[in-house]
Amino acid sequence: MTLVETGTRALIGAVFGPTREGETDYARRLLHHLRPDMLVLWDKGFDANAFLAAVAGTGAQFLGRIRANRHTPVLVRLADGSYLSVLGSVPVRIVEAQIVVTCKDGTSFTGSYRLATTLTDARRYPAGALVALYHQRWEHESTYYALRHTLLRGRVLCSTDPAGVEQELWAQLALYQALRTVMVEAAESRPGTDPDRCGFTTALHTARDRVVQAAGVTGYGTTGVIGQRILAGLLPPRRPRVSTRKVKAPISRYHARQDDGRPDTSRTVTGLDISILEPEPELPAASHDDRHTPPDDRRRQRVLEVLDTDPDRHWHPRDLARHLGDVTLGTMRRQLDRWASNGLIHKAGPAAYTSQGTS
Repeated sequence: MTLVETGTRALIGAVFGPTREGETDYARRLLHHLRPDMLVLWDKGFDANAFLAAVAGTGAQFLGRIRANRHTPVLVRLADGSYLSVLGSVPVRIVEAQIVVTCKDGTSFTGSYRLATTLTDARRYPAGALVALYHQRWEHESTYYALRHTLLRGRVLCSTDPAGVEQELWAQLALYQALRTVMVEAAESRPGTDPDRCGFTTALHTARDRVVQAAGVTGYGTTGVIGQRILAGLLPPRRPRVSTRKVKAPISRYHARQDDGRPDTSRTVTGLDISILEPEPELPAASHDDRHTPPDDRRRQRVLEVLDTDPDRHWHPRDLARHLGDVTLGTMRRQLDRWASNGLIHKAGPAAYTSQGTS
């Protein structure tokens, strides 16, 4: 588990250990690095009440995804479509958005964010700006790509005991941090240069060559040999692009989540449309007595009742899971597909369902 700067991809802190401890447990060990002038971004899975309270207690602000089926009471509706709520004991603002991505070849797909943040001032921090900012969380994935693929080239650590593995890991992290430091210094020596344009592979190969040749390891003008090579081979400004999610492990629980509509090859993005979704009114609970109805049939009946409240709407599994409140998004998707294939509901398109044509 690492805490990484999004602008430079430099490491702020790192912890590791046995898998019997969860991600949140390891993340707690990094909280002492947080300061009041920081904004922390994270992916889903870190919205436990105790963890949110611990982060808020550091004085740092946060902007992170929350589970699709987590109930967030609407306390105050805001002009930009977001709303004030509370998670545990932490006052937050909820931003829900639908994002339509258009690629250079004309194809498009739709994604969604459901974010919670302690930045509650909608005038100072508009919802659309927060959604665009959250995309920077993916810089963390670039950090892991550099660590796992560029440095290790896909190899596993060779140590066969915990002490050896720990030594190897710290060595890899120290080397990574040293290279990132040189890259940032090189970018800063040329005003206006985004660190994104500095090639990590260039820095690594140059450092390796200096060590192998034992020449020019230290001292070379302002930025050194590595910095000079980086500046001589700056990458072009990053272009917006999208790639599919690849899950290699055959038994991974993420296999069911791969079909998210994204293209199967990397493509250039030419259009990005962000729509803030306003909170919907609370739906009335079912009035019939269903204590003796099988759980699957009971859930299907509740879904049908929700669909019937707006028969012409194309309902997303995320919205239905949120209304039901007791089902995960993955389970909701699988059940909707099964009910649609049996003709019980109508699938109007990718991740879109209606009550039209039900039987």
